[in-house]
Amino acid sequence: MATISDVAKQTGLSSATVSRVINNYPHVSEEKRRLVHEAMEELGYFPNTSARNLRNRKTNLVAVLIPRLTNPFFTSILDGIEKVAEEKGFQLLICQTQSSKKKEMDFLTLLKTKQVDGVIFTSIENDWSEIKPYTESGPIILCNEYHRNATVPIIRLDQAYGSYLGTRHLIERGYRKIAFCHGSKSGLSNDRRKGFVRAMSEAGLPLNQEWIFHNTYTMEDGKNVLREIMNLRDRPNAVFTGGDEVASGVLKEAKRYGLKVPEELAILGFDDQPIASLIEPELTTICQPGEEIGSRTMSVFIDCLNGEIDRKQQSVIELPISLVKRKTT
Repeated sequence: MATISDVAKQTGLSSATVSRVINNYPHVSEEKRRLVHEAMEELGYFPNTSARNLRNRKTNLVAVLIPRLTNPFFTSILDGIEKVAEEKGFQLLICQTQSSKKKEMDFLTLLKTKQVDGVIFTSIENDWSEIKPYTESGPIILCNEYHRNATVPIIRLDQAYGSYLGTRHLIERGYRKIAFCHGSKSGLSNDRRKGFVRAMSEAGLPLNQEWIFHNTYTMEDGKNVLREIMNLRDRPNAVFTGGDEVASGVLKEAKRYGLKVPEELAILGFDDQPIASLIEPELTTICQPGEEIGSRTMSVFIDCLNGEIDRKQQSVIELPISLVKRKTT
């Protein structure tokens, strides 16, 4: 049975050129195409169409990696992604990573094995060097989360500015002893810390390491933060959290301790989830337009899939971020 190497030998062309002709790649001369087709006919060579179809198969299925499905902010991102996906005939495969590096890499095999057309990351746990090889298998888009070395499109908010905006608000309201909560050591989390540090530095305020709380994500984490604060000899009088869930946990526990909010403890959230306007007192927070982030991300994904955007080059779309003043500050 003739092989691609036999066709290459017969024509005097490289196997790569023969493959490009077979797969109908552009930028191959008509003369080379003629030589290849004549040699294929003479040798009785037939390309492996099943393998070629597997490489070129389109599933209309997109994997969306989310750390926690219980977080309403990520739900709003999903809503935005889904609306555009449905309009364009795509379906979503929702993959909960629970912030696990291993789960994140396991889900990426869906792209490598062509079970999905591409992957959208709403958070990222592994270093980009681990993820980059998978960009050869299809579009990968970073949504909300980002990485400095990423070589793919990114849809994000200026997290450093959002954190700076919130910290400046607390300072302008007269608070000087400000605690800060953040998540993992991701690009997003690092930028939020930078914004906090910048605002504190400009105001000439010291950073008390006892008031910096790491790996805070949930309402229970917020409760734990308040308990730790109550055990400190020198307590902060304001807490800037990394999410509204954390802030609501701080608020709930503050009430249990009998603290007056905001008179004795100001609380500032991040995201502007529905819970922010439902709790009492209503939560001052940083607004991130989750649904808009999602819809823009899915539109960019489709453009990458259609070749209208270079999927292997970093391009950044930055959406606006704002402060929503309510009653906890």
